[in-house]
Amino acid sequence: MNSRNVERAAPFVLLVVLVGLWQIVCTVFAIPEFIFPSPLLIAQALGEFTGPIALAAWQTFWVTMVGFGISIVVGVLLGFLVGSTRFAYAAVFPLLVAFNAVPKAAIVPILVVWFGIGVGPGVLTAFLISFFPITVNMATGLATLEPELEDVLRVLGAKRRDVLLKVGLPRSLPYFYASLKVAITLAFVGTVLAEMTAGDAGIGYLMQTAGSQQRLALAFAGLVVIGAMAMAMYELFSYIEKHTTAWAHRGSHGE
Repeated sequence: MNSRNVERAAPFVLLVVLVGLWQIVCTVFAIPEFIFPSPLLIAQALGEFTGPIALAAWQTFWVTMVGFGISIVVGVLLGFLVGSTRFAYAAVFPLLVAFNAVPKAAIVPILVVWFGIGVGPGVLTAFLISFFPITVNMATGLATLEPELEDVLRVLGAKRRDVLLKVGLPRSLPYFYASLKVAITLAFVGTVLAEMTAGDAGIGYLMQTAGSQQRLALAFAGLVVIGAMAMAMYELFSYIEKHTTAWAHRGSHGE
């Protein structure tokens, strides 16, 4: 087995080891389900409630994807505007940081007042919590364009717009994909948060209901499903990144 296969297998081996230790601790200390369920009990809950969990997972998934799609559009456009000039970067960036520091859990009740219980708060919370990394990375990729390179292009007759579109945007692609991998996980967090606070369906609502009934195995099953969906989307963006920006990764030409 070469080093690359070892790297690919390492996360799965570590996961098996951690789950095994988890099961051993729960068995040896006879920890009750309503305090900390074992992996076996969680697996049983996944099997017993496959239908309801699948419906809840689909609800959470599509709501997250809608909010995440909006965050991509807004994040790219705003990041392009912020990073296009030094003045815009200096003026807008601190305001974005201040907005991002606002706890999104405090915004959910406001969204409920505006949009009611249901899908609306979930979509908007997923958007609000995930657009910031995309905006920041796009703006940073454009704002850190080397002044010497820009001067050379200007001497060759390139306009500011040409520099941004033909050099700045391609150069920002690694930043963009890195932001997507972070933002998609945050989008799931935002959706689940809204579902637990103001939802009537989805994994967050299922976990909230299960927790109130002290059925922690079912609640943990929801966590497992959320983690699996987030990991799958992360790997998807990693795959796309690898095959579209191979030039930006060390050792890509030697593979």
